[in-house]
Amino acid sequence: MKHIISALVENEPGVLAHVAGMFSARGYNIDSLVVGRTENPDISRMTIVAKGDDRIIEQIRKQLEKLVHVLKVRDFTGHNVVERDLMLITVTSPASKRGEIVDLVELFGGKVVDISQQHMMIELTGPEQKIDAFIDLCRPYGITNVARTGVIAMPRDRHPEQGNSTDAGPDA
Repeated sequence: MKHIISALVENEPGVLAHVAGMFSARGYNIDSLVVGRTENPDISRMTIVAKGDDRIIEQIRKQLEKLVHVLKVRDFTGHNVVERDLMLITVTSPASKRGEIVDLVELFGGKVVDISQQHMMIELTGPEQKIDAFIDLCRPYGITNVARTGVIAMPRDRHPEQGNSTDAGPDA
């Protein structure tokens, strides 16, 4: 089962290496890992997607909490969260197919961000399943390149993860 784990960590050199080393040393695989600053420049948020049963995920959570620079760990499984992935994809787009591709992009709420005589680069955000469905529909046109950020997620509840966090409201 897929689990999304959020870890607030000190924004210090080497923290990512410690987290990755912990996963590697215990034989856990990371499906996706995104790290970015929070509203507090001294704290970063790691969003880790890992697969495993509840026992394995609980071990991962406990091991993360033991790391010195980790401030808080939360498994979002079973919680009401907003989850997004960002993708840039380059699709072969001869003039005869551009209209079809643009219609597909609009249907998925994406945006064409670059175009050449033979290719179109598209930006798309959304849940992983939406991104995967779009990729599947683009395969017949010919995909030349894909870059994805990995999953980021935040809880929809009204309980911020740190004292000075703010809730952006229901559309966050």
